[in-house]
Amino acid sequence: MKQDHTISTSSRAAGGKFLLSSLPATMPAVALPEQRLPFTVRIVSDEQALQKAVGIRHAAYSRHLPELAQNLLRFEQADLAQDTIVLLAESKLDGSSLGTMRIQTNRFQPLGLEQSVTLPDWLQGCSLAEATRLGVTSSQIGKIVKTLLFKAYFLYCVENGIDWMVITARSPLDRQYDALLFQDVFAGPEFIPMLHVGNLPHRVMAFEVATARERWAAAGHPLFGLMFEMQHPDLILEQPPNVLADQFEPRDSQAGERKVPLK
Repeated sequence: MKQDHTISTSSRAAGGKFLLSSLPATMPAVALPEQRLPFTVRIVSDEQALQKAVGIRHAAYSRHLPELAQNLLRFEQADLAQDTIVLLAESKLDGSSLGTMRIQTNRFQPLGLEQSVTLPDWLQGCSLAEATRLGVTSSQIGKIVKTLLFKAYFLYCVENGIDWMVITARSPLDRQYDALLFQDVFAGPEFIPMLHVGNLPHRVMAFEVATARERWAAAGHPLFGLMFEMQHPDLILEQPPNVLADQFEPRDSQAGERKVPLK
């Protein structure tokens, strides 16, 4: 059941890779040093890459939410939805999957979390992007993969003129978003059951894109340099030329034949 909660309390680049000119006005358009990573982060553009994303997603959820993970053995309708992308981190060494994240904007339809809550007035009429289905490898590199997936999420929002990044986070993972300077959307911290994440209680949190640099600088955030003073060419955020859903024929899940229900 959708709940109503209240509490009182933006730059677009042309298509292609993230450009310094697409940064908010508070960010200087200067050449930054580059840092190469042992992995790439790309937008999924074909069935093989999507299956790899599903595999790492399922493995990650199996460690902490095994019951929910049983519903994540295959890709979801939301993976193929309009104005939605799936990010995949892959090892340069062997091509193995290291992490994934799904990002949906509200350009064409409400966010997934809006099945469960009505967003407050200060987010109404804003351009929003919700990150879901975050999962990373349990190996030592998982932590840096998660950090760079967040940077890719942020850069994607900058490039697409998003005002607010919005997430839902269960305890204790919500503390990670506190550390990233996300704020509670509702009076809180309040944990609300979310239909799109197994009806588990989550905090709804938001991050203003345009003021990110200013806020992180004022806080002396330990990730400020990585986020704002370093280029990562291995974050490859070109929009795929094809709509992912167009590459799938219907498949009958009951009979094991090719069928994918699309929105």
